[in-house]
Amino acid sequence: MPKQPVLFAIGHSNRQVRDLLDMLQAHGVKCLVDIRTFPRSRHNPQFNEGNLRVMLRKRGIGYVHLGELGGLRKARKDSVNTGWRNASFRGFADYMQTGEFVAGLKRLTQLAGKRTVAMMCAEGNPFRCHRSLVADALSIRGAKVYHITSRSGSREHVITGFARVKGRKITYPGG
Repeated sequence: MPKQPVLFAIGHSNRQVRDLLDMLQAHGVKCLVDIRTFPRSRHNPQFNEGNLRVMLRKRGIGYVHLGELGGLRKARKDSVNTGWRNASFRGFADYMQTGEFVAGLKRLTQLAGKRTVAMMCAEGNPFRCHRSLVADALSIRGAKVYHITSRSGSREHVITGFARVKGRKITYPGG
């Protein structure tokens, strides 16, 4: 029986790179998977892909950009995910029904099967970020996801309360 994948999730926010790296190391992360659509930040250039790769390498942490799991997706006119009032979350939930998303999720899960992985986006609060939806999709597939909150703390992901799950498909219908 294959072991249950365990992944971490983190947002870089406006932290110092050193603080983010310390948090990753404290949780035993060996590979950072960047799930930003565009791996750069206008406001926090220390987290641009090139800068981040160099700093991670110095700490012995790998880097993978997985744009297939990136946000900034448009909602469909016929969206079934009307439970999300936020259009960007609704758009991402619609995108989660695509083969491209499923392929990205598979790649992330494969990476997590080989080493300790943290997926990263920009937003500090996981519930204001599409990574919480990625965590939902991972959770219904048997993975355990922990949101890193500090060097010593993390909390286990709980699937969004209004989500509806059928097998490996998750939707967020309105009520």
